[in-house]
Amino acid sequence: MTNTDRIMMIDTETTNSLEDPVVYDVGFEVFDLQGNIFESCSMINTEVFNDAELMSSAYYANKIPLYMEKVLLGESVMIPWKSIKTVVRDSIIRNNCKIVAAHNARFDYRSLNLTQRYITTSKWRYFLPYGVEWWDTLKMAREILKNDMDYRLFCIRNGFVTANNANRYTAEIIYRYLTGETDFSEKHMGLDDVKIEREIFLYCLRKNPEIDGRLWKN
Repeated sequence: MTNTDRIMMIDTETTNSLEDPVVYDVGFEVFDLQGNIFESCSMINTEVFNDAELMSSAYYANKIPLYMEKVLLGESVMIPWKSIKTVVRDSIIRNNCKIVAAHNARFDYRSLNLTQRYITTSKWRYFLPYGVEWWDTLKMAREILKNDMDYRLFCIRNGFVTANNANRYTAEIIYRYLTGETDFSEKHMGLDDVKIEREIFLYCLRKNPEIDGRLWKN
């Protein structure tokens, strides 16, 4: 990876279940290793968002009015899934992105592909263009922070540990550590969360420029 390479960070918000997530919100940014942002976009999937029965099971259903406010302010657009896929694909091609990253990328990979199959009744099965690599900032952060005593003490001091007393590595907690803002709350809205995940990605690359964040290795 070079300083001129552009990366797409993507985040999804879903409804239905964690086993079969269906996407109603897609946010992404395209940036380089200096943190320069070239594109950003917030999109609401009309086929899911306008389905009252599906949205009733959304974990963050209480945020529905906030989405409508973002649309009215021009901060987000409501478009069908086919258009969302086209916007993402065209941005990847236009910026020559070889890497698409997410925090806990396995979930976003699954949610995007499951929604693609749900909307098209499996006529089209994969969301991203062929050949794009998935990177996982959760995997990267675990590698960078696992032996970081400052992070360990931060987690213990603030109760950010699991039942087994292991460090937790949510994007929200890692961002709190990086910024010192222990009361920071992740918004759980696509583009807003992308912005903090970008910072985690860049932090990990600064700590180890040779880190391999690929979700799957060939």
